[in-house]
Amino acid sequence: LLIAVKVRNHSISVTGHAYYGKPGQDIVCTAVSALTNNLIYGFLSLTHDQVSYTIESGNTEITYQNLSEGGKLLIDSFFIGICQIQEDYGSQYVQIQ
Repeated sequence: LLIAVKVRNHSISVTGHAYYGKPGQDIVCTAVSALTNNLIYGFLSLTHDQVSYTIESGNTEITYQNLSEGGKLLIDSFFIGICQIQEDYGSQYVQIQ
């Protein structure tokens, strides 16, 4: 009953639900979803990196190879946001693995 952000060499997965609030009003899920979608669409709009992704309720997978400096910067920015959410709301809602 939490959001797990898993980092591998060439992938990021974001799975689960925070259950911080009622469905449709869960600000933790909304914030993590916004950051995750922004990462994906940032890759597509701002880089020429080869990125694939799947988005389903409670499960997003992003895979990539040989990121540009811009792609690496997008990932760094994503993690700044995710770490801030974890710090603000607690690891019982968001865990980075």
